[in-house]
Amino acid sequence: MPREAEPSLNEKAFVLQAIEEKQRLDGRNFEDYRPLELTFGDEHGVADVQLGKTRVLVKVSAEVAVPYPDRPFDGIFTITTELSPLISPAFEVNRPTEREVLLSRLLEKTIRRSGALDIESLCLIAGKKCWALRADVHVLSLDGNLVDAACVAVVAALRHFRKPDSSTEGEEVTVYTAAEREPVPLSWLHSPLCVTFSFFGEEGEKGMLVDATWLEEQVATGNCTIGMNKHGEICQVSKLGGAPVEAVLLLQCGNLALAKVREFSDLLDAKLAEDAKRKDKGGLIAQLSAENER
Repeated sequence: MPREAEPSLNEKAFVLQAIEEKQRLDGRNFEDYRPLELTFGDEHGVADVQLGKTRVLVKVSAEVAVPYPDRPFDGIFTITTELSPLISPAFEVNRPTEREVLLSRLLEKTIRRSGALDIESLCLIAGKKCWALRADVHVLSLDGNLVDAACVAVVAALRHFRKPDSSTEGEEVTVYTAAEREPVPLSWLHSPLCVTFSFFGEEGEKGMLVDATWLEEQVATGNCTIGMNKHGEICQVSKLGGAPVEAVLLLQCGNLALAKVREFSDLLDAKLAEDAKRKDKGGLIAQLSAENER
């Protein structure tokens, strides 16, 4: 299996020396993110996030299925990730790497296990029929900080998605088309987002920065991902291996993560409102009416 290309010794030394001098190669401060661009597709449930040169596309779909036997009153919600060989020769089709597995688990813990989506609202008939919701994460390009970009894309796509309206009579479920009834949004409770920190040095004493590029990630001695919402409720904290970090430094990371999450939440709300205004054409009645402007 091909391996990812590693930076040379000179590149590693250059990045470490720059960090010790409180400098980053792209001129950012240690607490600054690259420009975050969020766009929505013409179809509901499609979100495109670009963070520097890292780009993630998420598409949400739904279909009627049978609920799990041990969860008869809940719907089904899954997140699938795909890292194709177009990004790097290190990725192969149907052979998930450690990075891809880690991405799936972090998104799972941050979004699904935190109860951001009301799973019970997806139930149609207890034990027999429910909505099966699926978020497909497609990584188009990779230049570091994949988890943060993917988390924003998944949350944005879920909040942008509209599932077909339905009605239930006895054990019969009727699913209406968009022309018959306006699709309805998901029952969304809160918006958890991820902020990833990279540490340099034996205990992070050389520096701690956010939104690391691909080169900075390869030089870092450890990283930590904090998932929380804008209310300060922590959904998950992942510190998977690497050099140990002082508790005080982790507390500083939590405070900085809260500020960044609130910033991203405001951006997400603004983009959703902008897209809703762009697509608002007066509803179905306005589309069916044929007024003569003369």
